Amino acid sequence: MTDPSAAPNDNFSQAELDKFGALANRWWDPEGPQKALHALNPARLGYVAQRTTLRGARVLDVGCGAGLLSEALAVEGAQVTALDLAPELVKVAKLHRLETGVEVDYRLQSVESLAAELPGSFDAITCMEMLEHVPDPGAIIAACATLLKPGGRLFLSTLNRTPAAFALAIVGAEYVAGLLPKGTHTYRDFIKPSELAAWLREADLRLEDVSGLMYEPWNNSAKVISRTDVNYLACAVKPGGE
Repeated sequence: MTDPSAAPNDNFSQAELDKFGALANRWWDPEGPQKALHALNPARLGYVAQRTTLRGARVLDVGCGAGLLSEALAVEGAQVTALDLAPELVKVAKLHRLETGVEVDYRLQSVESLAAELPGSFDAITCMEMLEHVPDPGAIIAACATLLKPGGRLFLSTLNRTPAAFALAIVGAEYVAGLLPKGTHTYRDFIKPSELAAWLREADLRLEDVSGLMYEPWNNSAKVISRTDVNYLACAVKPGGE
């Protein structure tokens, strides 16, 4: 198992942080550049809520952006800590917290450093649409495993490296329909479920489920499906909680 405390502190791409940081001021605009993310959020939240108890749970949101999922988890009764490395996004998240009164502990901090600080502290961890944007996804998963309590669950979402994902997530969403800013995704960084499963095994986590996540642009909504060839969700558990 990878030791997250030994993971490099530079497990991020500055270009990726700058790219998403530039979108910070319109992150909470449901008709803005993150319109698709707004549509995905209820489906992501539902997937998590079906598999773990949120009320009273201590939950970590890794790569939280400006807090879309973080706030939704907190509204469901979770005690949420949320991490991101883009200062602009954390600033907007904190400002939105002031507007809504939804309490989330936003931190400009890496998950690797939090793993050294708070091992075994969280009932559930979410890491959505982030792994395909970092140099070493396995180190992120290892740090999450360290942060989970025994019996805790890790929830992930990412993009499969398939021709269908290239056609829909890059060509269709970025260049044809304009649903996402051009350059949002890089195809070579997409992750096959088998690769994700290998990182989970290395982190001593047991994969419980892999499901597809389909965005429907015609009605700007999303749903969990069985096909995993484009977007997909995964749930893994840390053994020992029984």
